[in-house]
Amino acid sequence: MVTERAEISPWPFVGMAGMACALFLYLASLLFAPWWAVALLVVVWIGLFVAACAWWTPHPRWVPVVAVVALLAWAAMVAIAGRT
Repeated sequence: MVTERAEISPWPFVGMAGMACALFLYLASLLFAPWWAVALLVVVWIGLFVAACAWWTPHPRWVPVVAVVALLAWAAMVAIAGRT
């Protein structure tokens, strides 16, 4: 009996690589951003990571969008924290 395998989408892997990059940026921000901004970013990252994991199978093309949102959140928080 031969069964066909479902095609594996590469998009969740791309999205998780983007999430790893975002986490690196978030943690490296300790060098120039206030601690409270980095703590808030890490909380946001955890929420986005949970969303990315939940969307891995049902919505694989949305996972890279989550990574882009994470990077935009980082840029916004660094801009806001830089003004204080």
